[in-house]
Amino acid sequence: MTTLTTTAITYRSMNESDLSAAHALSQAVRWPHRLDDWRFVHRLGLGFLAEEDGAVIGTALCWMQGDRDGTLGMIIVSPDYQGKGIGRKLMQLVLAELGDRCTRLIATPAGQPLYENLGFQATGAIHQHQGTMAATVPVALQRGDKVRPSEPADIAKMIELANRGSGMERGSVLKQLVLVAEGAVLERGGELAGFSMLRRFGRGYAIGPVVAPDSASAKALIAHWSDVCAGTFVRVDVTGDSGLGAWLAEAGLAQVDAGVAMTRNGLPPQDGTVRQFAIINQALC
Repeated sequence: MTTLTTTAITYRSMNESDLSAAHALSQAVRWPHRLDDWRFVHRLGLGFLAEEDGAVIGTALCWMQGDRDGTLGMIIVSPDYQGKGIGRKLMQLVLAELGDRCTRLIATPAGQPLYENLGFQATGAIHQHQGTMAATVPVALQRGDKVRPSEPADIAKMIELANRGSGMERGSVLKQLVLVAEGAVLERGGELAGFSMLRRFGRGYAIGPVVAPDSASAKALIAHWSDVCAGTFVRVDVTGDSGLGAWLAEAGLAQVDAGVAMTRNGLPPQDGTVRQFAIINQALC
């Protein structure tokens, strides 16, 4: 007679000491995140783990972006444990933390039905571009426009632009991002009109967010990093309606994947004068 012994799956809050195990889980599903990338997103938010017999088999994190908005991501379930309701339970835990905030996530097509069942609706697409960045010819700007490296005094205006471009309160995120990233700003008529940021991520670098008044300005803010990044691996995640896809491919950054942008508890406001062409990442959006 064979005796089967099963252990219960438990759920608990994620601590900094759990990040190595969470990183190992993400590597097992071939996500590119470094341990430092986990540290960065965990420092900005909070998360939960699913465990069996002390082994981490699932993760989910969320971020409160002001009093009204939130995002969630880093939702991973070990392939050996998928289909057991673990992802749903982890989602319920992070959604309980976010409450009635307007909440955003980037879903895979496979995950979309679960999120729809939890009250999310599709609002757009995110296209992941990556590759070895080529040296890029500078983009022609309007007369009098210029792109320059950002300075500490620019942060307040960058936050304002990020708020308007994303429809979320981005102050806390941007203040942390400038500690690990370089910035570039677009000046138009003596005022800051857009910006982009570059940081280490995964196999190389990530560009994002990119906030600009138009696609030509967005291209110029990305092309600014060509001197730094030419010949290195770069990733940038742009909105499906950015109009940047063909230009990014010419710069060596081919589209390799697409996600579904989804929102719960309402839709984010649209500014109309400035747009977020590229997100920070698929967790912080």
